[in-house]
Amino acid sequence: MLEIDFIDEINGDGQIAEQLIQKLLSFAADAEGLEDGTELSVTFLDDDAIKQVNRDYRGKDQPTDVISFALEEEGEGEAAIIGADDMPRHLGDLLISVETAQRQAVDYGHSVERELGFLALHGFLHLLGYDHMTENDEKKMFGRQDEILKSFGLER
Repeated sequence: MLEIDFIDEINGDGQIAEQLIQKLLSFAADAEGLEDGTELSVTFLDDDAIKQVNRDYRGKDQPTDVISFALEEEGEGEAAIIGADDMPRHLGDLLISVETAQRQAVDYGHSVERELGFLALHGFLHLLGYDHMTENDEKKMFGRQDEILKSFGLER
């Protein structure tokens, strides 16, 4: 089973979706063939906190819905982790703005829980290396995202 460390920085508002996110991301992990014991963290933030992270790490001075920090992604000049074969696989960290999710849920006409699940899956796929920088990559990522949501039963 996928191990998720939930961190709620906003007084419990994120907890409404923890059970859904655990089930959805475990389902997605199985669909992607990840080994049991794979780990990641999901942190629920408000818009001010995610705006600061977005500004500091992405150079965008605005709130966003989800940010992924992939631990397995090696940047230029970074060395691979030595001895990682003996440790559980840790994919990285997801940061989700509950305030943005609440607004988007209203805009899209579905529940906040569904929006938080969608954002968690989107970020999870980024942790696995999916991206949407090119049209081809976008088709692949969004196609996989839709496939998982449909199979799981979390469509709009």
